[in-house]
Amino acid sequence: MAHTIAAVEPDGIAGQCGLRPGDTLLSINGEPVLDQVDYQYLTAGERLVLEVRRGAEIEEIHLEKDADEPLGLTFASSLMARPRMCANRCVFCFVDQMPEGMRASLYVKDDDWRLSLMMGNYITLTNLSDREFARIIARRASPLYISVHAMEPGLRARMMGNPRAARLQEQLRRLARHGISFHCQVVLCPGINDGAALDATLEALAALHPAARSVALVPVGLTGHREGLCPLTPYDAASAAALLAQAHAWQEAFWARLGTRFVFAADEFYALSGQPLPPEEAYEDYPQLENGVGLLRSFREAFYGARALAAQETAVPRRVLVATGVSAAPYLRALVSHAAPAGVQARVLAVENRFFGGHVTVAGLLTGSDLLHALAGEEADEILISQAMLRREDALFLDDMPLDALRARLGVAVHAVPCDGADFFYALLGEQYQTED
Repeated sequence: MAHTIAAVEPDGIAGQCGLRPGDTLLSINGEPVLDQVDYQYLTAGERLVLEVRRGAEIEEIHLEKDADEPLGLTFASSLMARPRMCANRCVFCFVDQMPEGMRASLYVKDDDWRLSLMMGNYITLTNLSDREFARIIARRASPLYISVHAMEPGLRARMMGNPRAARLQEQLRRLARHGISFHCQVVLCPGINDGAALDATLEALAALHPAARSVALVPVGLTGHREGLCPLTPYDAASAAALLAQAHAWQEAFWARLGTRFVFAADEFYALSGQPLPPEEAYEDYPQLENGVGLLRSFREAFYGARALAAQETAVPRRVLVATGVSAAPYLRALVSHAAPAGVQARVLAVENRFFGGHVTVAGLLTGSDLLHALAGEEADEILISQAMLRREDALFLDDMPLDALRARLGVAVHAVPCDGADFFYALLGEQYQTED
């Protein structure tokens, strides 16, 4: 594919070699550049041959640079084509459980290995042609993040509504043979892929270690909008405790066999069962943090670390209300009751998710209307919420309510705090937001 150059950094290697805006990049080392993955891979070397069209002429530009040194080029259009879409009909799909009338982007089901490589998105491998699978290997796209759910072919195909899902074992073995590593997740549906089926899945994935680097166990998320969908049962305290007992037994076995615990249960299982969080070392290097595995433990450690560093700092005296999801509320309540800065009256409110339904308990899926309903009439000088509730680019909640609209309706300062324990502690201190206001 041809890509028109829009800008060239004057001090960059490409600029030094004479490339300029308006030139068209045709290939690198004789290979076409399909997308950003190709561009990053092909430009990582030290010796490059760029085929460039300038007007009616085609030139070859030979250059040498340091490994991984960027060329300094900006292109007129994105090197990423439209994301590849999901080809599955998973029985637990969260998008299928969304209410009508929300913004269009929330109904998009992407399943793109390039986004897995660059952003850590989980993919299923069911929509890959042989050519694209070969490109994963050729571009050494590692690590990937793969939604497994079950390793038994028939069970996986039924859960995902796609016969191509049955090919996973062959695909993972091929990735492992070619040195491609991957993290895995298993969305657990009680009575379907837990119990003995989960034992078989973990045993099969462990056989692929070290290519298979970790496995996250995540409870199925069920909203109140499942009309006409496959009937599924949510986890409760007893079933969550049973799952944790199974996971902990596997961790002990894998530690002895592999030198890693390998499988990690999502924080939601601990919240549901009422069991204490594991110590920090049990999460090793937090390989599944973005999947909600170890997030609460990491948050706590960062909170106390910031508290120790700020021991001499004085807080802004005020009443602070922390509004969060039902799952996180007990953990945040313990933090503020034992370790809030002196002079700050902090209180944690567990906000029920009325928009998606009571089985959805994570803070990131609370909406503006949920907060408005829960916070109306509450007295506070300031309200803190998680930044995970908002779309970053325009501070909109999932129901399209702007953060400023929530502030106006409540008549109280509402601040969105990054999902980090240190940021939360400094937000309780109040200095950063006081200077903003």
